Amino acid sequence: MSNCIVAQSGGPTSVINATVAGVVKANQLNPLYEHVYGGLNGIEGILAERFVDLTNMSDEENLVLRQTPSSALGSCRYKLKRDNVADFEKIIAIMDKYDIETMFYTGGNDSMDTVAALSEYARKHNITNHRFVGCPKTVDNDLMITDHCPGFASAAKFIATTALQSWLDVNVYPASRQEVFILETMGRDAGWLAASACLSGHVDVLIVPEVPFDKEKVLARIKRIVDEKAKCYVVVSEGARYADGTYLAAGEAKNDKFGHAVLGGAAKALEAMILEAGVAPRCKVQDLSTAQRCHATEQSLVDVTESFNLGMSAHMHTADKNFTGKMVGIKRRPGEKYDVEYFAIDADKVANYVKNFPKEWLLDDYAGLKQEGYDYLRPLIQGTPVIIYKDGLPAYVTPYYMR
Repeated sequence: MSNCIVAQSGGPTSVINATVAGVVKANQLNPLYEHVYGGLNGIEGILAERFVDLTNMSDEENLVLRQTPSSALGSCRYKLKRDNVADFEKIIAIMDKYDIETMFYTGGNDSMDTVAALSEYARKHNITNHRFVGCPKTVDNDLMITDHCPGFASAAKFIATTALQSWLDVNVYPASRQEVFILETMGRDAGWLAASACLSGHVDVLIVPEVPFDKEKVLARIKRIVDEKAKCYVVVSEGARYADGTYLAAGEAKNDKFGHAVLGGAAKALEAMILEAGVAPRCKVQDLSTAQRCHATEQSLVDVTESFNLGMSAHMHTADKNFTGKMVGIKRRPGEKYDVEYFAIDADKVANYVKNFPKEWLLDDYAGLKQEGYDYLRPLIQGTPVIIYKDGLPAYVTPYYMR
């Protein structure tokens, strides 16, 4: 019996480890592989042969792993370039060395590109004893084909909860105190996270990448709301941009190793505009930054359950020896009651594309969401898992790369 390996890449989420737990548990229930290895720090760690054996994980550790945020196996931002043949040759040689038949790679857009690239290389060189399977995750929710990505719903729940709580905070003062509160969320190219704040029911202005930022219109709307009720609650995505593509974010955007802009500062830039224009005398800014993707006590039960089941499904799909080069996605079943099924799609149909928030779900004049947006988002944030605590704090596994 051969072995498999599961690894994580890209930005973490609060439920990414549940997918790993699902792969491990599936193999314990239906042993397709002798060993389930964990690759430490993604492709970068696999190239360095940094593995941990997860095969005999206890039930208790499996449960705690599901509620552990961030990437317990460690992550990386390593770009597997198709013209770097040495990397491909080394990965195949390492898989041969450890008798690894299947690699499960959990990540976002660039991780799905890694799955596609490895599958293309294997097919081109007639390598049939190694397979590559993508398991999606991204708080940005911007992967194509799949209805939504594990990790997004919990981030959405945290953002909506934070919006509700901070709205209550900013409104404690009387109408004589005019104030604008600006919440900044992640979302380089898509406004899914920013839109989720509307679930709080208190967003007055929503600014997302899908709708070009018009300074005069935005400031006019904010002023109108301040004049009407003294307080205005604004949500802006880090990827908000002008019609010419220039980012609203303060400061010069730099690029990461994948050529993506490293953003942050959209809320501060908007604050400066508001104060300079005299739209309001006071402005507060809250950038959710890393908290929105790692705040695991706000996990959505739907999200962590689906992440775990997706790992189980990915493992079960590989019982078919021809299953490779695929991403396992989530499909929402039609009907009034929320339910999903898991399906497979070629990874190259997902990689390097962006699923934007539908413009038709947005109200005009930056006023928030139409009912279709709420209908999509609300089922995803339902339920709260039972959290295991230790000494008053949530119990988490010690990251495998720290052992």
